[in-house]
Amino acid sequence: ITPLPPLMLSGVARSFARASVGVAARTVRPTFRSVNHVRAFTSTNVNFAKVGFAKSHEYAKLDGDVATIGISDHAQKELGDIVFVELPEVGDKCKAGKGFGAVESVKAAADVYSPMAGEVIEINSALEDDPSLVNKSAMEDGWIIKIKVSDAGEFDKLMDTAAYEKHCAAGGH
Repeated sequence: ITPLPPLMLSGVARSFARASVGVAARTVRPTFRSVNHVRAFTSTNVNFAKVGFAKSHEYAKLDGDVATIGISDHAQKELGDIVFVELPEVGDKCKAGKGFGAVESVKAAADVYSPMAGEVIEINSALEDDPSLVNKSAMEDGWIIKIKVSDAGEFDKLMDTAAYEKHCAAGGH
């Protein structure tokens, strides 16, 4: 029997292992340390997508050639409680600056404009049952559509987060 390396053994078992590789090492059951000699790695759901904002308060998260589009957190706060989201069909074409759907709240209804051109490849069908997801998490769970972008260069025309926050603070509508 080959004894385990001393680093893997508990303090008591380590002393027996050093003292004798014979009888003591075979009769003492080593206890493994769970924290001291094991490196723990954690992971988070990191999204490396770039985010851009249109002056009309829609965002585009660009990840490769796919953009996730929705209304900004600022827009959902201005609208109030969202009660309905009109979604396009998968396969529909979107043009930058043109409407593709609408959101209705207890205060108002507003068209939603695409910040980039492309073809709709996915809709957030969860919004049909729970449109309040836009209020709860506009930038994550409350996204509206995903498009296959036809011109990634359009992204450069959008505002970054700092410019968008400045736009909102100045009363930009």
